[in-house]
Amino acid sequence: MSTISRSPRCAPSTAATRDATTRPGTWRGFQRHSPATPDSRRHLPTVTGDPRCHDQPGWHHQVSAVRGLRPAVRPTISDVGETVGVPSKDSRPGPTRWIIHGEQVIDDTRRLRLSIAQVELPDGVHFEQYVLRMPKAAMTVVLDEARERVLMIWRHRFVPDCWTWELPGGYVDSDEDPAITAAREVQEETGWRPRSMTLLTRFQPLAGSADFENLLFLGEDAEDTGTPADINETARVEWIALDSVHDRIARGEIIGAGTQIGLLHILAFHAPRSR
Repeated sequence: MSTISRSPRCAPSTAATRDATTRPGTWRGFQRHSPATPDSRRHLPTVTGDPRCHDQPGWHHQVSAVRGLRPAVRPTISDVGETVGVPSKDSRPGPTRWIIHGEQVIDDTRRLRLSIAQVELPDGVHFEQYVLRMPKAAMTVVLDEARERVLMIWRHRFVPDCWTWELPGGYVDSDEDPAITAAREVQEETGWRPRSMTLLTRFQPLAGSADFENLLFLGEDAEDTGTPADINETARVEWIALDSVHDRIARGEIIGAGTQIGLLHILAFHAPRSR
């Protein structure tokens, strides 16, 4: 396996990534198959859609056996082989809609569920794709009174091995209001607490492979609580000039998708008009 080297912006080189992840007969980890025969199709429950899409309310589980799924990693949990179906409000396939025939769970933790989905393309081709399902996350853009500076943390991310500026945020517990989560994360990671929280937008940072809804809040009227920042989360806390955001992104100092979306959203819709 090739050693993956990183550029100054912490992005792995294309050649190294391809050598390290591509196997014969796969699409970078996705296994392609010919169209299923009528005999094989009868074993697969037809389930489609994502219950968290705005036009598809409701959530229904359908557990059944799915044949032909080949886990690519060693299973480590007791419910390996469980198949989660996700019916939608409208199960009729559109002209370009992919059909999910089932998912086989191969790992399930408090923060992540990894499965392999059996997918059918509109042209009849079947393939398997890794799917990640994660709990919601909330982050906050905290602005000063003049809306000229944003509260940010400087921290190290060990997966890409990068130091980066980020907005404070974290996972949302299932029984907690996301706005409360977001405000608490600001205080824990920065020592500041916003008195006003406004939901700006929701987004999916990796919609092609993961269900990981992110909620973005605007925090205002922040007060310094005197609480020390969590040393496990934060190396430095600073109020960063919004005027410097574009340059920091260009220099690779801000790499997180959620942080970039939040900052660019503020610059586009909430910063002073004079900008």
